[in-house]
Amino acid sequence: MALPIYLSDEDHARISAAVGEAEMHSAGEIVTVLADRSDGYTDVALAWSAIVAFLALAALVIAPEFYMGLYERLLADWGHEWTPRMIVGLAAGVAAIKFGAMLLLQLWPPLKFWLVPPQIKTMRVHAHAVRAFRIGAEQRTTGRTGVLIYLSMREHRAEIVADRAIAAKVDPDVWGQAMAAMLAHVGDGRICDGMIVAVGKVGAILSEHFPRADDDVNELPDRLIEI
Repeated sequence: MALPIYLSDEDHARISAAVGEAEMHSAGEIVTVLADRSDGYTDVALAWSAIVAFLALAALVIAPEFYMGLYERLLADWGHEWTPRMIVGLAAGVAAIKFGAMLLLQLWPPLKFWLVPPQIKTMRVHAHAVRAFRIGAEQRTTGRTGVLIYLSMREHRAEIVADRAIAAKVDPDVWGQAMAAMLAHVGDGRICDGMIVAVGKVGAILSEHFPRADDDVNELPDRLIEI
């Protein structure tokens, strides 16, 4: 399945320019990442399907006449005796149908992501942002001054991950303010503007704690990475 197109070439150029401008005033290196999603949540989809199947079995226990009558009407199989094997088969069939139907319903992404608990979304986005940081920015700068700005679209969440030298000096609440400013724009559909605002705020923080040296060089690409 092709990924949605969130940004134009012009948007990419604007973000790269914003990163370059922010890095002109500090020794920090800013990496921007835009993800369609941070996880497939297959385990969550399977869990919901199992719950629905279990609820169907519970309903069969509470109102067995409904399912037995439905079976008889569908198969025109009247007047027979229900044996234990038939009852177990009916229960297995009902559970399998409910499980499969719920799994199919979750192939529609809006429903699938709506059913993912918020806490799980937050944990998965954070984990994916940390992995992206370790691959793209961690310990790849001379002074350990890399910062990753990560935006995950389907989860409606963002993360800012900083290298150890920066994390030791900057209060985590400061990053939270930058993320809130970004998400306010993204929530209005202005993804590019949101990313540029975040880059500007991160750049201001870096310039305060890590001013640019005369011999500073650009160690990481300025371009936005889409995954």
